[in-house]
Amino acid sequence: MSKVKFTKNELKAQRDALRRYKRYLPTLELKKMQLQIEVRKIDHLIAEQKKEEKRIWDDDLDAWICLFAEDIDIGFYIRVKEVKCSIGNIAGVSIPVFDKVEYERNPVDFYATPPWVDDGIDVLERLIKLRIEMNIYERQKELLSDELRVTSQRVNLFEKVKIPECIENIRKIRIYLADEQTAAVVRAKMAKRKFQNVRTGA
Repeated sequence: MSKVKFTKNELKAQRDALRRYKRYLPTLELKKMQLQIEVRKIDHLIAEQKKEEKRIWDDDLDAWICLFAEDIDIGFYIRVKEVKCSIGNIAGVSIPVFDKVEYERNPVDFYATPPWVDDGIDVLERLIKLRIEMNIYERQKELLSDELRVTSQRVNLFEKVKIPECIENIRKIRIYLADEQTAAVVRAKMAKRKFQNVRTGA
């Protein structure tokens, strides 16, 4: 904490700072609340994606998981060509937003492959998309959580340090200036009395 000067200029500076902190604090608190809501939303979206992934594994893949044990390289038929994302903005934070995933598919030879391969590729497409979306949600959460941590620190700094510090500095400066004013009045009265005594020859 820097040393406070007991002057009228310093009193004005402390009052201005206090007004500024009190003006910014509600904005920071609102941002903190918005970030908390968004992080909770993303947590919910990630949980939904995980449920959907589990459902695909349990319902769509479990029935023919043994077929995947056949000597067929599904990866040969499908690969991710490009993941397209745009940039979104939440409470001043730039975050990646999933748009779509483009796949490159090799044609399936219906005579040389079992009938389930085409359906298997479709299911894998869905699983890959879910994983990509989940990774992007995780990145969003990471960015927003970092900003939430910084914003929470600022809120605490303003609430618990800066505002009380300004209030205390203002109190000390006012007391000091009031004491100085009282002392100045007393000195003036004493000087006046001495002057009057000198004039009357007392």
